Amino acid sequence: MVENVNQHGIKIDDIKRALQSGDINSAISLSQQVLDNQDSPEQQIEALYLLAVAQRTKGLINEATETVNKLITTDPNHARAHQENGYLAISTGNIPNAATAFARATRLNPALLSSWQKLAPLYHELNHVEGERFATQRIAYLTQLPVEIRGARDLMYEGKLAIADTVCRRFLQKHNHHVEAMLLLAEVGIKLKLYHKAEFLLESCVEIHPKHEAARAEYVQLLAKLGKFSQAKQQADVLLNENPDNHHYLAAKASAMVGIGEVDQAITLYQQILSERNDLPGIQLLLGHAYKANGNIEQAVASYQQAYKIRPDFGDAFWSLANTKTYRFTDDELALMQSQLDKVDIEQDDKAHLEFALAKTYEDRKQYDSAFDHYQSGNALKNQRNQYSQSKLDEQIAAQKSVFTKDYFKSHQGVGDPSPDPIFIVGLPRAGSTLLEQILASHSQVDGTMELHNVLGLAARLSGNKSGYPEVVTEIESEYLARFGKQFIEDTRYYRQGAPFFIDKMPNNFMHIGLIKSMLPNAKIIDARRDPIACCFSGYKQLFAEGQEFSYDLDNLIHYYQSYQSLMTHWDTVLPGFVLRVQHEDVIDDLETEVRRILDFCQLPFEASCLQFYNTKRTIKTPSSEQVRQPINSAAREQWKNFEAHLSPLLKAFK
Repeated sequence: MVENVNQHGIKIDDIKRALQSGDINSAISLSQQVLDNQDSPEQQIEALYLLAVAQRTKGLINEATETVNKLITTDPNHARAHQENGYLAISTGNIPNAATAFARATRLNPALLSSWQKLAPLYHELNHVEGERFATQRIAYLTQLPVEIRGARDLMYEGKLAIADTVCRRFLQKHNHHVEAMLLLAEVGIKLKLYHKAEFLLESCVEIHPKHEAARAEYVQLLAKLGKFSQAKQQADVLLNENPDNHHYLAAKASAMVGIGEVDQAITLYQQILSERNDLPGIQLLLGHAYKANGNIEQAVASYQQAYKIRPDFGDAFWSLANTKTYRFTDDELALMQSQLDKVDIEQDDKAHLEFALAKTYEDRKQYDSAFDHYQSGNALKNQRNQYSQSKLDEQIAAQKSVFTKDYFKSHQGVGDPSPDPIFIVGLPRAGSTLLEQILASHSQVDGTMELHNVLGLAARLSGNKSGYPEVVTEIESEYLARFGKQFIEDTRYYRQGAPFFIDKMPNNFMHIGLIKSMLPNAKIIDARRDPIACCFSGYKQLFAEGQEFSYDLDNLIHYYQSYQSLMTHWDTVLPGFVLRVQHEDVIDDLETEVRRILDFCQLPFEASCLQFYNTKRTIKTPSSEQVRQPINSAAREQWKNFEAHLSPLLKAFK
């Protein structure tokens, strides 16, 4: 491992050794030198933390408090900084503040045993019975873990995923099928977005250890993340057989039910939970999402409002209100959001959600400069821990072009599963794909589903091959490509309602059109295209639930859009006529012509219901859900022009 050394030769480990040996003055001096030398952000953060510990140890409470506040301002998600706040609060006798600080530390890093050990007696003193019980359970759980696995859990929560992965694998070599090691390795895989490996691990784990609730609960969450909602519901039922009143398991089942369209039943489950515990803001939020998916905006709004009333700094509740696209915040709500944003110890996720919600508020009030300031701040927060790499995308695009050539498709004619069922809608988020899906789903022969992860999952599985993906596709025998196609058809039956055709609206599938053609040669692919400035800025304004890391920086957005254009041009060259490009602005200008063109491409007869798409009742979970329940309009067409003074990178790239 590379040692953490600054340009003047001071190692962070030197500071740690000074602390461990009791040489507090040296620890303070060395920490100050690192800070004065303006080393890397990572070293600055580590030095601030160690300085705070040293100052507290020496009894310099005011200085330590100032250092911790600076650290939390720099890195709001630094769990040990909040732990230090807890120790400092204890030193001044402020029991409520100490409990709050230790609780926040454990939320950010649930493996912080020392924080849990402080929390339990604090909760006892505060007569917080449930909190004390939960803290005691966590202490018991963490202390029974093997030291290596407890350490690896700590590493995972601190973001040191590669080291945590290595520790887990070494442990499993000596302790085959150890349940906690398997579970942790799967959790690390999920954080690394190696979903197919994590799914295999968790599936194996619950088969080998069927009574281990935490592993099965994690499996339920991953299945839902992958869009495998029927399986998630089944696994949740297994948990509920043993724990019929467990709120977490009931919520997991309800969430899966929303995914498969059983929204009314899911709402009943959420209401059941809230009838027993009406102080759960997260359940109110999920209930709001279910109402919204069902098109009941009035009740969705009421649930979101109740969520922030329970927890005023619950940024996601405010963002969910903004994300209805139709809600307008009151002056009192605006003031409340601003007051929460100004709190020193607000968590980073809440802060990002509040920034986006405030941006939407000011945009609705036509205060565009203020709105952009908040959009910029929210995106900067999201981008802070972002792993997006332009060079990695360049490599992926180049690999697709080099493998999927005219010669490749010439040599692979007639391979794959012949099923014509799927209609893929690809492109960039916020390009109008939900509208196209709603139009097609209004046809009697087409089922709307959701953004399915199946193609992405297959590509991820193939990436694990020695040759890597997409190169491995050239080595696969034709019969395997047909099996992949057949498996796709089988696995996606969960999301269909019996129509001959169905839609997969995963926008990122544009990267895998070559693979789709190889395994499903009779599939239809529609490229949802929108004016690049409007599309990119709409993405920049959107806080996505997950993924789409490129969208939180204008330069990354430009690079991603141009890369997408380049690859789509390649597909047009090597697969002429396989992809239908539909321009969003054309759909707005001449709906019927474009609808007929789309239906002709899909070899479907014209149905007038496709023109009245806004009357179609179905579950919609994308940000555009409310727009597509209204007749066609051009209100959002040139919204970006209100922000033109701030969008010079986009204007330079696309004008």
